[in-house]
Amino acid sequence: MAVPARADITTKFSSSVQLTVDAAASQATRIGSTYSVSGSNVSATLGGLTAPASATDAATMNGGTYTQTTAGTDFNFSQSFTGGDAIPTGTTVTSGVVASLPAFGSVTTTAGGVAGSLAGTIDSAHTVSLTAGGAGTSATGQFVSEITIK
Repeated sequence: MAVPARADITTKFSSSVQLTVDAAASQATRIGSTYSVSGSNVSATLGGLTAPASATDAATMNGGTYTQTTAGTDFNFSQSFTGGDAIPTGTTVTSGVVASLPAFGSVTTTAGGVAGSLAGTIDSAHTVSLTAGGAGTSATGQFVSEITIK
């Protein structure tokens, strides 16, 4: 006599939709002051950067005094200065958010997304329907079925 086959079968079904609209964002990076000088047949006195008065100030340039080493002969001279960013007076940070973005030397800003007609639905038959939105949006839908036989 044959023994009937027996198995425990478990099924699980799940569906989900995720809709995302990107937030607007700005990132400002404070740049430092730089100074350089080079030349030949030139001597320098007291040129360079002057330390800032506080941590919120930027260093400033001290142009110094330059003289030709040997009068009447060829010389070359070059200097450059990039003024760094000072932190504007009154800049406050509350709960990790800067109230107004400082105008620093390096700023990257991205526009926020536009939801437009962004939508997603799932019906009782687990049919996922997605509708595209505007720029800076995404819609993800999934249906997962799991069958376990023991």
